[in-house]
Amino acid sequence: MSNDYILEMRNVTKRFGGVVALNDVSFRIRRGEIHGICGENGAGKSTLMKILCGVYPFRTFDGEVYYNDKELRFEAGAIRQAIEAGIAIVYQELALIQQMTVGENMFLGREALHFAGIDWDQLYHKTRTLLEQYQLDIPYQETVGNLSVGKQQMVEIAKALTENAKVLILDEPTSALTAKETEILMGILRRLKGQGVTCLYISHKLEEFFEIADTVTIMRDGQVVDTKPIKSLSLNKVIAMMVGREITERFPKRKSKIGEEVMKVTDLVVMDPNKPGKPVINGASFSLHKGEVLGIAGLMGSGRTELVTALFGAYGKIVSGRVEIKGKVTRIKSIPDAKSRGISLVPEDRKLGGLILEQSILKNISLPNMDKFSGFGYINQNEELQASEKFAKSLSIKTPSLFVPVESLSGGNQQKVVISKWLMSDPEILILDDPTRGIDVGAKYEIYKLINRLAADGVAIIMISSELEEVLGMSDHIMVMWEGKSTGTIGIKEADQEKIMSMATGITKLEGTH
Repeated sequence: MSNDYILEMRNVTKRFGGVVALNDVSFRIRRGEIHGICGENGAGKSTLMKILCGVYPFRTFDGEVYYNDKELRFEAGAIRQAIEAGIAIVYQELALIQQMTVGENMFLGREALHFAGIDWDQLYHKTRTLLEQYQLDIPYQETVGNLSVGKQQMVEIAKALTENAKVLILDEPTSALTAKETEILMGILRRLKGQGVTCLYISHKLEEFFEIADTVTIMRDGQVVDTKPIKSLSLNKVIAMMVGREITERFPKRKSKIGEEVMKVTDLVVMDPNKPGKPVINGASFSLHKGEVLGIAGLMGSGRTELVTALFGAYGKIVSGRVEIKGKVTRIKSIPDAKSRGISLVPEDRKLGGLILEQSILKNISLPNMDKFSGFGYINQNEELQASEKFAKSLSIKTPSLFVPVESLSGGNQQKVVISKWLMSDPEILILDDPTRGIDVGAKYEIYKLINRLAADGVAIIMISSELEEVLGMSDHIMVMWEGKSTGTIGIKEADQEKIMSMATGITKLEGTH
């Protein structure tokens, strides 16, 4: 291997039973570059990264991996060995201890010691110094569980930087970050590059590669399609290489047929269940119609998720305001209560709030709908299987069987399972909270087509998205939130990014709803 390269894979194949996750993969990574890795869910990106950082020992795969001209032969449980070699990874799923402080998490297992035990002054001094060095606005003595998901993600990144990594692997690092936090991360990566650190950057936000990457490796179906300098590529070319076909439009067209009003929310106030006396929603209003896609936009912390989970009976306490469903004032006190009124919610975090990962696909789809298959203490398993197969087929869930654990699926297919189980409940109002977060461009397009199909069938849809282009591309109307309040609803023909951002920062407020 040339001294220009720090990492190289040669003919790596990795199988899980009869499933080939990586198929004869070979590519090289230059020393000190930012190297993007992209591909659809199931393309093999995560498996490749886990081989590089010691999660999968060398005896479990075929082929060779070289690092600094030496073959990597990590034994079982050799993650610490990889870190000591200078390879660190920041996973998309947070691995922080919520009850510990930022400093404790960053130096867990590597605390500075003195004769009386842990040297807390030195630990927090080192934490503060590193956070200031990388311009991270994070309170270093704060309990991690009190931080936003975005700030927790930044703590994970800072924790990896304490390891003095020579190779830093980032798996979907911006999925939970605000635009400002993403900007800070990009600055950190540029500084690390200047210091000679090599970064492997995995993301479904393809635009980020054109901002930060030097080279991109595109994967599909467990194989490397190509590795190219980013300057030689376009966004459409990357997408075509990822999915194996041209996608001529990012958002599928839909002819809207908006019908009668099915939900009206007026001046809603919801109390924070963790901070008694503090409203987390403080004056939200909107109107939702049959066959409509109502987008909800707003910065992280604006109250988007809290609003929809309160309407689903799963969060906080509604203390004032009014919720009307089909013209009747309604009090929703629980999830079964919401479900009985025709409301379903696909949650923001599919792994925490949407799935039982160890259970089968079949059980995950059917669990909220057991009333359809059971009676007198008996479950009709044939009906359960037939109904679940219908939705799995309708949503094109890629799986050899409905009896495999849902954790074995790619992120996009896991999301389709969550959507399937709530579609089975025949909702009239479907709430989608960041439905395409962390999934690839091909799976996104399939979900967009599904949303359009449901709207055409008369389902009223509320869709939250952290991606402004997605809100603009999929909505009929957009309701914007700021600090727990709705600043107005705007028709899609009048909407643009500048107007929405002005409303999302409280600069502009529109009166009334559509």
